[in-house]
Amino acid sequence: MDYQVIIPAAGQGKRMGAGKNKLLLELQEQPIILHTINVFLHDNYCKGIILVIQPDDEPIFKVLLKNCPMKEKIKIVYGGIERQYSVYNGLLAVENTEIVLVHDGARPFIKLSTIHQLVNAAFEKGAAIAAVPVKDTIKKVNNFQVMETIERTSLWQVQTPQAFRFSILFNAHQQANKEKFLGTDEASLVERLEYPVHIVTGDYDNIKLTTPEDLYFAEAILKKRSVRK
Repeated sequence: MDYQVIIPAAGQGKRMGAGKNKLLLELQEQPIILHTINVFLHDNYCKGIILVIQPDDEPIFKVLLKNCPMKEKIKIVYGGIERQYSVYNGLLAVENTEIVLVHDGARPFIKLSTIHQLVNAAFEKGAAIAAVPVKDTIKKVNNFQVMETIERTSLWQVQTPQAFRFSILFNAHQQANKEKFLGTDEASLVERLEYPVHIVTGDYDNIKLTTPEDLYFAEAILKKRSVRK
């Protein structure tokens, strides 16, 4: 099943403390964003990548993408002041597709098998997200005091990609914009329309690179994958 993917890459990544777009940091001598993009470039079912960036970063990204194989798949659009607005700008650039994915640029370890499961689930059910069961004990805290321990058997840690029929996600974004609602992810916008969102079990390696410590885990994942090949 064919699809297109929106990759928000316009964030500042302040928690990474890099002084620049964290997606330009390198893993094994290649920027994080290229690791992410290459997953989709090499998927025959991916018919388009909408890369959402800040205007100031455009010269850098154009240099990075210059030698990308199949770079004709990639369309660059400008982001907004919030991730949600960046994704909406990406949606406006999508053409002729029934299924659209949204994937964090800072998640370079997504597997094709998970992508394809999400695409199929979105086609059949309308909306599907990658997630993994929570492993740690979760406590609700107020002012550094534990209020309660949350039963974790029903808790899932949400990842990306998140996959939708284009019409469902576009309508959800338009409604959120109309009501000035800012959600935490695309699924939260769809949930507001009381549309069921289905879970596809993801992979614990599909981490989001947010803090400097995450880079150590990223290197370990890359090393593990190179050993398996």
